[in-house]
Amino acid sequence: MPRPAALRELPSRLGARDLLSEALTGLLQRPGRSALTLLGTVLGIGAFVAVLGLTATATGQIGERFSLTKATTVTVTDRPRTDGVAPGSNPPSDFPADADRRIAAIDGVRAGGVWWPVPGGAPRLSRRPDGPDEGAGLSVLAATPGAVAAMEPALTAGVGLDEFVQRTAQPVVLLSEAAAKRLGVSRLDARPAVFIDRVPYTVVGIFADVRRQPGALLSLVIPASTALERYGNPVPQPDRGAQALVATRIGAATVVAAQLPLALRPDAPAAFTVVPPPDPHSLQDTVTSDLTGLFLALAGICLLVGAVGIANTTLVAVLERTGEIGLRRSLGARTGHVAAQFLTESTVLGTLGGLIGTGLGVLTVLGVAAARDWTAVLQPAATLPAPLIGTVVGLLAGLYPALRAARTDPLQALRST
Repeated sequence: MPRPAALRELPSRLGARDLLSEALTGLLQRPGRSALTLLGTVLGIGAFVAVLGLTATATGQIGERFSLTKATTVTVTDRPRTDGVAPGSNPPSDFPADADRRIAAIDGVRAGGVWWPVPGGAPRLSRRPDGPDEGAGLSVLAATPGAVAAMEPALTAGVGLDEFVQRTAQPVVLLSEAAAKRLGVSRLDARPAVFIDRVPYTVVGIFADVRRQPGALLSLVIPASTALERYGNPVPQPDRGAQALVATRIGAATVVAAQLPLALRPDAPAAFTVVPPPDPHSLQDTVTSDLTGLFLALAGICLLVGAVGIANTTLVAVLERTGEIGLRRSLGARTGHVAAQFLTESTVLGTLGGLIGTGLGVLTVLGVAAARDWTAVLQPAATLPAPLIGTVVGLLAGLYPALRAARTDPLQALRST
């Protein structure tokens, strides 16, 4: 016998609008807890976007710097002599005394000169003639003014080496910032001196960075003529001998490299080997991948913390709202409706965290790029899906609490209130 229409069970429905309204109401009931729950997801998504953006931005700057340096640098080495050389002696270098002038005369050269590590192993460096050796890890380089100019040192105090100190073999020294700190030199107004093998050298300048020849960052640089007088000729070895460092204009490196041996020694161009700079791309790729992997791991940890926070908050909400769940079930709400409500709450939390984190990550990339005068690079493929990652994190984090809420027995829930 069919049931009367008045006694038929009315269908229970929960529309998307009502579902979203209920979820927002549940979140706004405890705004402080919801805000703190958002924090983990915000940090995770923000770190994810910032890491990818900063990595792409820094990679572009590193690639530009490497490419520009590679395209404008030529190195010439003096081939060691083997015939007619007495054992233990250092024959004169094949580089002529006016190498700087000959190199500068080549069209396309911006600066160039000769440099080498001073012979004799590690020199004794100190602030006083009788002081202890304070030069562990530091080296002394001999360089012509052209070589110093080709290194392009970023001077923080004083001046570089010029033609006068080279021509008169002055006892002066140019310190890297690391060497200056080690030897206690911070100001040049009192004309400080450092002692190399107990011989005083007046400090004329301090540099913080070099564009070429990074080995100079842990070195003291003295005039090449002074080094020849006090230490003799360079050691005739590939890694200790004299080299020419040449900075060229963009696009001129190949032509300059072909002309350098003839310009230096028209009578013996075979005495030199033109060495191209090492390819930096493998180093760049390794550094980039290592940094990206490290920071993405940190971002993943933040996302995991955010997911745990959302799951914990949603579960606590389920326990605190047991009576509400029982009342909803007794009024006709189905298990799917209850699960959908709490799942929506966790998903909304994740989505809000993703949106806020994405915004903060983009602002971080733009701020760092502006502060460093870089060109910000933001990949759409990495930035646009970031809020969706927050949504997925919130959805997965709310699965267990939502299922637990759906399995709540309505009678027991009403009795517990």
